[in-house]
Amino acid sequence: MTSIEADGVARAAARAGRYRWVIVGLLFAATVINYIDRQMIGVLKPTLSAELGWTETDFANVIFWFQAAYAIGYIGFGRIVDVVGARMGYAVAFVIWQVAHIAHGGAYSVTQFAMARFGLGIGEAGNFPAGIKAVTEWFPAKERAFAIGVFNAGANVGAIITPLLVPWLTIAYGWRMAFVITGLASFVWLIAWWLMYRRPREHSRVSTQELDWIEQDPADPVVAIPWKTLIRIKETWAYALGKFFIDPIWWFFLFWLPGYLGTRYGLDLLSFGPPLVAIYLLSDVGSIAGGWMSSRLMKAGRSVNFARKATMLACAVAVVPIFFAQNIDNLWLAVLVIGIATAAHQAFSANLYTLPSDLFPRAAVGSVVGIGGTVGAIGGMMMAKYAGFILDSFGTYTPLFAVAGSAYFLALLAVHLLSPKLERVEPR
Repeated sequence: MTSIEADGVARAAARAGRYRWVIVGLLFAATVINYIDRQMIGVLKPTLSAELGWTETDFANVIFWFQAAYAIGYIGFGRIVDVVGARMGYAVAFVIWQVAHIAHGGAYSVTQFAMARFGLGIGEAGNFPAGIKAVTEWFPAKERAFAIGVFNAGANVGAIITPLLVPWLTIAYGWRMAFVITGLASFVWLIAWWLMYRRPREHSRVSTQELDWIEQDPADPVVAIPWKTLIRIKETWAYALGKFFIDPIWWFFLFWLPGYLGTRYGLDLLSFGPPLVAIYLLSDVGSIAGGWMSSRLMKAGRSVNFARKATMLACAVAVVPIFFAQNIDNLWLAVLVIGIATAAHQAFSANLYTLPSDLFPRAAVGSVVGIGGTVGAIGGMMMAKYAGFILDSFGTYTPLFAVAGSAYFLALLAVHLLSPKLERVEPR
């Protein structure tokens, strides 16, 4: 595609209307809330460990049960949103995770925290299956990677807000009330979602031109596709194994990074906020840039296969310096190296998340995303146990950073071997 043709496509998209980007804004806001709720326990880890006497293994066990529930919830909500739609599926997931989030404020033991985290994992697992389902309903294929990158950037905004908001709430009201306050305030989003979200054809705010733009791809079959069919298709496992390799690395960053900065650089509840903000600001840039890069390559005439895989390869290379993070004595140099790695993760993830909609008809997208999320959460369970063992036994993060530095090459290799051309499949 020439630059003149690309400009023509951009002008056509603008003329079509922009309400679909309001939907992305709702998804972005929900993902911000999702990650505030998810990351609070990582930010509060030093406080909880000191007050409740947790070891690294205790903390790992709490995270393990969140991951176990996430594995169950992801595959469950993947199917639910294919059956009841994104609007209802997202609302149900949101209520479950907010109730569980508030319950953290009444937990006293490792077991009680594990129970609250289990409930949180069940509900939070619905965020991405429902979000990707919504993007699939509202965007043509050429815009999906960018749209997913934008709403996925909410993860990083949530991770930025958490170390700024939670220490302040904890000092002012105590860590128990911090869970309650953030949980109750979040229900404002649920009201907005229920009032504003409909499928494009059912929405009064969508013009005929925008509807034509959204529906420009060939029509998909509307019949449900059973799991037993999907799990026999190698493209399902291309996505799922990609998630298995990279999801545990993001969980590691999210839950263990505050503790690492505290231990390695002597930071406390208040002082590790700015470094975490810097890391997740870089992550935000990566999330949007990753979606933009592959979308830009496609608009320039490159194939989906080339655009997705070239972007993911660049991301895998960008993570490699994290191998040496443990040996960096300067805090802000370490922040730069870790921030580039988290940015590369988000860029890689934005492209990986598009594969189900690239490869499968709309009726299967939620289920494939659910299968992949479950497999990714199983990897996260393994990483939690591994991190607890390494830190209690050896007291060093070097083996954990080594795993992080290699995981993205393994993920890309799995995707390429199982789907060499990223050709669309029609399950039967």
